[in-house]
Amino acid sequence: MVKAYGQDHIYKHPWERVTSASWRKFADPENKRTLSHILEVDTLNHKLDPLSGKLYTTRALTIHAPGPWFVSKIIGQDICHCIESTVVDAQSKSMLLTTRNVSLQKFIEVEEKIRYDPHPDNPSGWTICRQETSIRIKPLSALASMAEKVEQRCAERFMQNSVKGREVMERICRYLEAESSGMAL
Repeated sequence: MVKAYGQDHIYKHPWERVTSASWRKFADPENKRTLSHILEVDTLNHKLDPLSGKLYTTRALTIHAPGPWFVSKIIGQDICHCIESTVVDAQSKSMLLTTRNVSLQKFIEVEEKIRYDPHPDNPSGWTICRQETSIRIKPLSALASMAEKVEQRCAERFMQNSVKGREVMERICRYLEAESSGMAL
């Protein structure tokens, strides 16, 4: 069983501003309150490929484990460690973030892909964000119906956190817009 969903969001900001906001979303203390499920973010490596001009970055994320409270009681852990791999191609204006859990894999596999591209209707002013998430609970066959309910709850939590993430991105974009025009918020 796999619970998968996708959603698109249009930022009415240029690609450069949105991708800059993406790098800043975990750093600001105000954002940390909004994104309280994110406990820690560490950059493991980054590399700029001189031939392609692409930037490759790997970050470790520590988060509150998604899902209902009883799941963390069953597995004996309420945090999850994830790896986020990012590829930024400034020449073609694309940014792809792929995040997978590296802990709790005996119980759950989660993969989230977020892609930022200029919006086709307004490439210089808007950015389209495409998010795809898949959640797979690895149950014993007797627990299949429970696993389906847990997958659904996890998906609901991811969707709630996505809304929070977009709010943070919008706030940072407005800040960057004000900063670039010399105004203070």
